[in-house]
Amino acid sequence: MSIKELEGFLADWQQERYHARQIFSWIYKKGVRDFESMSDLPFDLRGSLKENFYFFGSKLTRLLKSQDGTEKMLFELRDGNLIEAVAIPTEKRVTGCISTQVGCKFSCRFCASGLLGFKRDLTTGEMVGEVLYLKSNTALRKLTHIVFMGIGEPLDNYDNLLGAIRIINSPQGLHIGSRRITISTCGLVPGIKRLSKEGLQIELSVSLHAADDKIRSQLMPINRKYPLRSLLEACRKYIKRTNRQVTFEYVLIKGVNSDLQNARKLSIILKPLNCKVNLIPANAVVERGIRPPDKSEILLFKDYLVKSGINVTLRRPRGQDIDAACGQLRLHYEKK
Repeated sequence: MSIKELEGFLADWQQERYHARQIFSWIYKKGVRDFESMSDLPFDLRGSLKENFYFFGSKLTRLLKSQDGTEKMLFELRDGNLIEAVAIPTEKRVTGCISTQVGCKFSCRFCASGLLGFKRDLTTGEMVGEVLYLKSNTALRKLTHIVFMGIGEPLDNYDNLLGAIRIINSPQGLHIGSRRITISTCGLVPGIKRLSKEGLQIELSVSLHAADDKIRSQLMPINRKYPLRSLLEACRKYIKRTNRQVTFEYVLIKGVNSDLQNARKLSIILKPLNCKVNLIPANAVVERGIRPPDKSEILLFKDYLVKSGINVTLRRPRGQDIDAACGQLRLHYEKK
């Protein structure tokens, strides 16, 4: 619940609305997970809360820790479905990678998330629950950044996603700054247009992965509905309306999109936009014949874009020894 929703709920119970702010403080600031410990609440209210609410709609099923510090959690939801979340620490930050759906509808060829099909959307509470668990159990109990890049397509679960973001961003909630929250999308044009009107200074990350419709449609079936021309136009309008830079994610797949011809095409279509490109060597997905290029090919691709005036970063692989890429742990667990 948002704080306003909780205020309304308390009013229906003939309780004072200001108790909502107290409850939020106990949960999001003090990390309390027991209504009995909320000592400044009336005794009868604590009892009613305990009877009607719960903190986590999931339980930890498996925890994997990488040699590089990355931690991956597999959660079982109350209905038995499985989702994943990842904590990625560096010297200056801890980033939480959050799932938004059980499975995925969009079947991107390089991603394991959709191999078991789509089950359902996550609720706002289930998403916030992932964040709270990471905050309570990761390094230094500190979570500085949130990326909605886990299992599922965030903009396909728009209302629940925005509900979670507003709690995460709220001064009464987790108070993580807008510019430290990233939404990743496979390219749902209506969702991008809608997001541009929210007035949020969050980061938008668009999975591009190809510079022409033929290759992109092979990698990402969503391109048949929203081809590159409409996607790039939506991004241009998003940039203009929000005055924010867009990040384009580009997974480099050997023999598919990683040669210099593709680099040239990419530089041509992106040069007019205020954007940056995040190059990502593919995680191997055996079921779909995906493998990364050689290091020399990756560096040649990057250098071409840099010389063309494109702002480029090369993502350093994290958690490869624990199946940290989206959907891999869930896939291996459910296949057993």
